[in-house]
Amino acid sequence: MAAPLTLLLVRHGQSEWNAAGLMQGQTAHVPLTELGHQQAAQAAAELAARTRDGGGPGALVSSDLHRAVQTAEHCAAATGLALSTTPALREQGYGVLEGRPSRELWDVVDWTDPHWSAEGGESLTQLHSRVAGYLDRLRADPPAAVVALVTHGDTIRAAQAVVAGLGPDQLPGVTPHNGTVTKLVLT
Repeated sequence: MAAPLTLLLVRHGQSEWNAAGLMQGQTAHVPLTELGHQQAAQAAAELAARTRDGGGPGALVSSDLHRAVQTAEHCAAATGLALSTTPALREQGYGVLEGRPSRELWDVVDWTDPHWSAEGGESLTQLHSRVAGYLDRLRADPPAAVVALVTHGDTIRAAQAVVAGLGPDQLPGVTPHNGTVTKLVLT
């Protein structure tokens, strides 16, 4: 039986679109705000502290979207780890809704249907499947016993559901705050 794999999921710092209340999804170019850099530095300091205490990451992987990479760069600098990226850790895609004010989408998005997706977007079922596949590959060939994954709110919620054995219709309702670290253990 393989040893447990510990994941430290870092949600990227506040982005310009978070601050403006715009739906980001997989829009690639959105940078962090000044507050976002501060949040990223705080998450990086937490990872570094875990490293000093013996429970820190031995590998660092990030979503390839700009806001996550900027956050991961803080983490790499604080921990001394090499950074790799993957599209598997991207946020849920919202297609044609990306860039629109989030408050306008409450009546457009069917938040209760895990199979619903915007045109050109990705359903919760597809997100859950993507994240489950990535976690299966990571579990089969882990780069370290503890891995830091810099990613996005919906992706973290999907990972939480996968690890708990829950389906895409049972993702946690609370999204971790920007710049926080969420620990999960894959057994």
